[in-house]
Amino acid sequence: MEPQHPGGNEPYWRSAVSQVTPEKVFVRGYDLEDLIGGLSFTAASFLLIKGRLPSPQETRVLDAVLTAVLDYALQKPGTVAARYVVSANPSMVAGLAAATMAVGKHTLATEDTARYITSTHARFQESGKDMEAFAADEVASMAERRQRIPGLGHPVFKRVDPRAAILRSLAVDEGLWTEPVRLYEAIHRAFTARPGKSDIPVNDVGVMAAVLVGLGFTPEETTGLAVISTLPGVVAHISEELAAARPLRIVPDRDVAYEMAGDRDFAADLKQAGWSAAQ
Repeated sequence: MEPQHPGGNEPYWRSAVSQVTPEKVFVRGYDLEDLIGGLSFTAASFLLIKGRLPSPQETRVLDAVLTAVLDYALQKPGTVAARYVVSANPSMVAGLAAATMAVGKHTLATEDTARYITSTHARFQESGKDMEAFAADEVASMAERRQRIPGLGHPVFKRVDPRAAILRSLAVDEGLWTEPVRLYEAIHRAFTARPGKSDIPVNDVGVMAAVLVGLGFTPEETTGLAVISTLPGVVAHISEELAAARPLRIVPDRDVAYEMAGDRDFAADLKQAGWSAAQ
């Protein structure tokens, strides 16, 4: 099917996010001038993504999510990547891009967990089982298939990730700990009841995903918000790197095991590979 281009019968782009007129800027139909000073950045972010004004409760919980992973020192790959890049290209934008590109399956991205929460809840609703029974069956099935439950485990924290615990408490207090999230919690209980699993917590990314699902965000939107939440910390690290003005950071030799022979016979190996002197 040929894409529609300008000049065709249908508009090439459609958007309900914002509009610029000769007189005004409208965001989701609201005059931007009314939003400036009238809406916090957190509430405005909710409005932009979901298309409606959030309640005070939703705003408080989202604000908590956006402060949950502000920074994780140099133990976060994206931060290290940003500082390496900036040491070669002293640019705030280059550093932010490097940090963002490091977000994925093994760090910060919440979408796998969010997708798991929504899909398991859909299956739970169709199952006719009570929540605890479904959770036990789900954990057994995942173990049999050797599949990992996303959002569980942390290299430092055992049993409870304190950041995750605070987020959960806030969501519960504001009445936003929804059924899909309670099911995820039941699955975690069933998982930790298995031998050798009792000290594995739901991590901060797992609870971020759960809370954001409870707020109605899609899995992809949850990762976008997770990225936004970490950017202030990245800006601080990049600023620190720019101020240090240390060019070209490298991995020190003491931290690398070079596993290669240093005395290979190039001429002999070239001949053995079928190359002649004339070639």
